[in-house]
Amino acid sequence: MGDSFRPPGKPRLPGWFSSFDGEVMKINGNAIRPGMVIEHQGRLWRAVKIQHTQPGKGGAYLQVELKDLQSGTKLNERFRSSETVERAVLEQRQYQYLYTDGTMYTFMDQETYEQIELAADMLGEDQIPYLQESMMVEIEFHGETPLGVQLPTTVVLQIVEADAVVKGQTASSSYKPAVLENGVRTLVPPHIESGTRVVINTEDGSYVERAKD
Repeated sequence: MGDSFRPPGKPRLPGWFSSFDGEVMKINGNAIRPGMVIEHQGRLWRAVKIQHTQPGKGGAYLQVELKDLQSGTKLNERFRSSETVERAVLEQRQYQYLYTDGTMYTFMDQETYEQIELAADMLGEDQIPYLQESMMVEIEFHGETPLGVQLPTTVVLQIVEADAVVKGQTASSSYKPAVLENGVRTLVPPHIESGTRVVINTEDGSYVERAKD
């Protein structure tokens, strides 16, 4: 498999993708995160998008958009917390994000200083807006083939637009719409104003807290 990944460009996918026989780790269905690689229906899939859903009837579930690592086919599945999902056990390596040319994303190995380029679909469209220059990420490999990228759980971003506080509104009132510096829309407490730096969850884009820096 030494030539299965040849930067720049997308890796050539080896035959084992269609019937993965490596190690798997059992996780709860609601523990799936963007970029994670799971075995499902006898194949390997990357989680592209997730959405927590709480229906009026029945228990909560996680709506997950999956992408087949061999064929590129997409599949939407629902996973409940009571379900068990098999996450592929892969080698995790620390990389630093350097830059993008708009199509490919360049990372540097922190041990060897070698650089690799990954296509946007390997990161997942929900993760890309949260990439920041010099950010440390974990790239998962099988042999020398990269399969997924895990971003830090949270990032600090500045609010560039926020609705005005309604007179009489308190901190315990409903959250208000706001726009982050990366263009992502989120909901923040009433007291958060434009220019404020906040901590954001990279998994779902939700507000965590006001940044302490």
